Amino acid sequence: LAQQGHSCIDQNVHCSICLDVFTDPVSIPCGHNFCQACILGYWKSSPLYQCPMCKKSFYKRPDTSVNTVLREIAEQLLEEPTETPPPASTSPASPSWKEVLCDVCLGGGRPKAVKSCLVCLTSFCEEHLKSHASRFTKHKLMEPVANMEDRMCPKHQRLLELFCKKDQTCVCVLCTETDHRAHYTVPVEREWTEKRAQLKKVQVDVQQLIQDRVRKVEEIKRSVELSDASAKRETEDSIQVFCELVRSIQKTQADVVAAIEEKQRRIESQAHDLVAELEREIDELRRRGVDLENMDRTDHIHFLKVQDDVACRKIEKVLKYTGMLDVTSPPPTHPTVLPSVEDVTLDPDTANPWLQLSQDRRQVRHLGAWQDLPDHPDRFDTVVIVLGREGFTSGRHYWEVQVGEKDDWYLGVAKSSVKRKGRISVSSANGWLLARDMLTTQSSNLRRSGYAVEHGNRAAAREFNVNESMV
Repeated sequence: LAQQGHSCIDQNVHCSICLDVFTDPVSIPCGHNFCQACILGYWKSSPLYQCPMCKKSFYKRPDTSVNTVLREIAEQLLEEPTETPPPASTSPASPSWKEVLCDVCLGGGRPKAVKSCLVCLTSFCEEHLKSHASRFTKHKLMEPVANMEDRMCPKHQRLLELFCKKDQTCVCVLCTETDHRAHYTVPVEREWTEKRAQLKKVQVDVQQLIQDRVRKVEEIKRSVELSDASAKRETEDSIQVFCELVRSIQKTQADVVAAIEEKQRRIESQAHDLVAELEREIDELRRRGVDLENMDRTDHIHFLKVQDDVACRKIEKVLKYTGMLDVTSPPPTHPTVLPSVEDVTLDPDTANPWLQLSQDRRQVRHLGAWQDLPDHPDRFDTVVIVLGREGFTSGRHYWEVQVGEKDDWYLGVAKSSVKRKGRISVSSANGWLLARDMLTTQSSNLRRSGYAVEHGNRAAAREFNVNESMV
């Protein structure tokens, strides 16, 4: 009896569209194979009827028929479990799954077959092949294969030697005279060669796709490594920056606290000296009060005798400190507390004709005479005002202005939308925020906090917080 083996099922019979094992594979005129549902769906979504592989176009949609050979291979691939070849040290009693044994030899140690006869449907070893070749010289031999019965036509019991292109199935010679009359058929070896070439191309494409994806994975991993290294560097840099910032804040805090403590010590020392001096003066005044009370109790003769001495002796003013000790903390002047002084450049287009600006636009004075200036839309034509060129919309701002000996001046900020022409009510309700003579200004319409003070001939406006464009 012929030994039945397992045929080798190709592991790469996949559709190039769905990348899965063929389901109802069909062939199109260019020779490529696809799942029937995949190629029909591809043509439905494409404006042209063309091959997805070679891009060959067709005038009309080609007729498709199921390739039964590929379908059987695909079904076997899905149904049969994957066999793993045994180790190389397998004993002769357990031959490799790729080996085809001689069907004539008996016993457990049968040798491998070297040829299979397509007429006898039997595989022969080298010894039995010599006997067979001498007797049957016209039998067709081929490389050893298993399952020789599968190569027979089930209807005519003849060898399957041809391949029907229309029905995509293997047929025998008698089939071409009956069911497959007038069908285009080719030898199975030729069709196998073509299909094997197509399979090799698919294998090459699959390997190329694998390499592309492996390369992409490496690029992604490399990108993640670079990103991780960059994140670590940025983290270290940010930690260093914040540590330096914390140290700077701590040092500044220590300096401010030390200055406050030193000032407090000076105030306490001054207050102690003042209290001691005032207590001595109080004792002296009490003694003087007792003397005056005693003199008031004496008779008129004694009073008149001593009153001249008392009248001649003027009571010395013993108070050396006529003012009160100011222990109220002034506004903070530490350079780290207040923002830096901002430069102000005056805008000549806003200056009232009574005002004259310096060449550098840093000074202004009342000229005492009307100037004939162009009527600019931003110029104040009635109120004697000039605005700075630079404005701001947010933040904390600090200015210092030299006012000289002037006793009539105003300093402040205004909204950029304030009225410029005619008489103007300069008030916070109309967009103005003015300060004069050490007055602290408040406004409910402009959200800000701060104060304006005058020190000698210097005026300063400090820490105005706004919520609208101001100048």
